[in-house]
Amino acid sequence: MPATSWQLKTRTLDFSQGPAIMGIVNVTPDSFSDGGKFNSTVAATDHAMQLAEDGATILDVGGESTRPYSTPVSDQEELDRVIPVIEAIAARIDVAISIDTSKSTVAEAAIAAGAEIINDITGLEGDVEMIEVAARTGAGICAMHMQGTPRTMQDDPTYENVTEDILKYLHQRKRWLAGQGVAPEKICLDPGIGFGKTHAHNLQLIKDADRFHETGCPILVGHSRKGFIGKLLGDKQADRDAGTLGLSVLLATKGIQIIRVHEVQRTADAIRCATSATS
Repeated sequence: MPATSWQLKTRTLDFSQGPAIMGIVNVTPDSFSDGGKFNSTVAATDHAMQLAEDGATILDVGGESTRPYSTPVSDQEELDRVIPVIEAIAARIDVAISIDTSKSTVAEAAIAAGAEIINDITGLEGDVEMIEVAARTGAGICAMHMQGTPRTMQDDPTYENVTEDILKYLHQRKRWLAGQGVAPEKICLDPGIGFGKTHAHNLQLIKDADRFHETGCPILVGHSRKGFIGKLLGDKQADRDAGTLGLSVLLATKGIQIIRVHEVQRTADAIRCATSATS
């Protein structure tokens, strides 16, 4: 049975009327799709305001690119990028803010600045201090599956059965997080589309997305503009927003609770129409 809510630090998201749209706010010079486009506090904050107006329920602020073969940045550089943006968003609008980081120092500062969610691509395995911050702050937690690291994940991703292997991992992460003091209702899980997966793996995970409801947690899927969509379209240089939109609607029909995208307005409109027509 798909989870119907997700408890964050100060609010609860309700999915009974459909999925939440998570708008991507990259405060980076090198993210794969929009790196450098919003690489200032003013530009990133204005972009976040627009995403919220377009229908984003969550704004996911990130200060370190996690594209394949990306280079990590220091804690201080990441803090300098994201904290002013989070503070500015929190001062201007009442919306759930997520910090996309695997660093405990960044997560803790972000929560203090107004974020309500820690979205960690390492599944809280990348920094041993992250679990303490997660449990103590009471933030909502999204733990993602990734094989390897951003610098190695696309070298040779291999699975016995990609869906079963990742489902097993996510069950284990849920049990571990709960055992470390994170309330189960605060846990969200992400199969990690594009993070240590081949084209075939990504397609299989999309096809089997509803299997992840077996975890009992809300599921987040972040497929937006990723390379496998260009491959599906037969043109790596093609605009990937239409392909992203088609998959977003499919994921919504599979009950996925959080859909993470760059293009919010058309995603929200398309999902609203699709869910209305099938309800």
